[in-house]
Amino acid sequence: MARRCFFSFDYKDVRDFRANVVRKHNEFKEDNGGYFDASIWEEAATKGDQALKNLIDGSLENTTATAVLIGTRTHERRWVHYEIMKSIKRGNRLIGVHINGIRDTNRTTLPLGHDPFDHLALRISADGLKGTPLVWNGTAWVDYTDVEPFTFKQRPENERGQAFKLNNWWKTYDWVSDSGFENFETWIA
Repeated sequence: MARRCFFSFDYKDVRDFRANVVRKHNEFKEDNGGYFDASIWEEAATKGDQALKNLIDGSLENTTATAVLIGTRTHERRWVHYEIMKSIKRGNRLIGVHINGIRDTNRTTLPLGHDPFDHLALRISADGLKGTPLVWNGTAWVDYTDVEPFTFKQRPENERGQAFKLNNWWKTYDWVSDSGFENFETWIA
């Protein structure tokens, strides 16, 4: 059965073409690539904060996976942070995909961007049932206030009462070196 995948990315990577290579690659596969794109970037340009949150929340409905497309500045983007934390809250399968190795419209590539999973964390409650989102502000971990603490399936005892970067639980791939065109569907499975 095909998954419905939400794509989270920095909008500059759409203009540079890289994000669309990943988002649209299933159109070049005979079987539709095993997923459907639930992205909202076309609608997001002129929305206020609450309207944008509502738009993101609505677009995440009925999705089962979220792919964070990692460009140069993705790790700094407020709404990427929001999409990641809301995806965790709803229980989506979550992956990161480096896209700077994809050639842009000028046929150039860029060095890999920072992994957002290394700049976001969850503080696990003492009972292991609640996570408080955290973000690295450049000098310290602070509460990420766009998403309230949320409950989830109880975490193991060795995680309780501690904070962990998201890369402790979720994997990041490279579109080029990890053969994303062939492997994306298995990454989100």
